[in-house]
Formats: sequence, C-alpha cells, structure tokens
Amino acid sequence: MSESTELDAFVFARRGELLAVPAVVLAACGRPSAFSIAVGLPIAFLGEAVRAWAVGYSGVTTRGDAVTAPALVTNGPYAYVRNPLYVGNFITALGFAVAFTGENSSAVRTALITGALGTMLGVYSVVVPHEERYLRSTFGAEFDEYVAAVPRVFPRTAPGGSQQGTYDPAVIGSAESRTFLTFGAMCVALAFKALNR
Repeated sequence: MSESTELDAFVFARRGELLAVPAVVLAACGRPSAFSIAVGLPIAFLGEAVRAWAVGYSGVTTRGDAVTAPALVTNGPYAYVRNPLYVGNFITALGFAVAFTGENSSAVRTALITGALGTMLGVYSVVVPHEERYLRSTFGAEFDEYVAAVPRVFPRTAPGGSQQGTYDPAVIGSAESRTFLTFGAMCVALAFKALNR
C-alpha cells in the first residue's frame, strides 16, 4: 500500500472523528440567535433527511472503517448524485453552522462557517476518491457507466443511468443511530447556548 493510499484509508477510517472537530468548535464558540436557529435548523434537518434517504438504499455498510459495497447502488438519491450521504452531511453542517453563529461578529461567523465547511471539503476530497478507487476496482465498467451518467457532487435534476438497489427503511435506525445521537447532541447544545446567552 502506497503512502497516499495509507493516508486515504486513515482519513476514511477516522472521518467521523475528523468531522466532529468543527462541530465541537461550533458548539463551544457559537452564539445562536432565534433568527439563526429558525433559518439554520430546518436546513440541518433537510440534510439529515437526505442522508437517511440515502442510507435506506445503501444500508449499514456506510458505517465501516474500510470501504465496502456488496453491490453498486444507483437508485433513489444515488440516481441523482453519486455521494448523497456526503451532500446530506454538508447540508446538515451548513444548517448547524448558520444556526450556531447568529450573534457572533461577522468575522467570527465567517471563520466558524468557513472552518466547518472547509474541514468537510478537506475530508471528503480524500474520502470520495478513495471510495471511487474501490468501486472502480470492484465493479469496473459498471461503475464507469455510473460515473458517466451521474455527477459526483452537484445533483442532476432527473435520475441518470440505470437504477439498481431497493429502499429498506428498516436499516435506517441501526445504520444511523450514531448520526442521530450526534444530531440530537448538536440540537441540545444549540438549545443550551440559546437559553444561556
């Protein structure tokens, strides 16, 4: 395994911890207002809904420390964008960044939002190519056809390519338990900060 591949695998395995850093910084340094919460929290819930929709198709394999995929899922949100989990995470992070920073100065608000979203971009700029190398080596031409039909980050307006995979809402609870706990903790921290400002 090359040095860059080892680093990619490390970032993939630790992506949750790496992305927790900006969340902790937001919770510690943010100063929410009623308006910022009213704007940001619905955005965060929208992001989590996108993520839950994607997990209903991809299942519990998304939680592992190593890339794995028993099948190439191209249905549901995967027919619009290749990385709906990460798009959902980015929307959620944007929502919380807005919600937490309503009463921060413009400079601090900009630094917190840019830092949170920049960290995500940095992590995903390593994670996504790492996953794609695995998918290409596992599924070959099938993955290449999918790549040609569906964009990596910015969703299509209509489904692309052939759709395979089925939606199973039963997996969402077990696959997303850690995400739901994190989301809930952020909501509690937001409420605490809002009530004690």
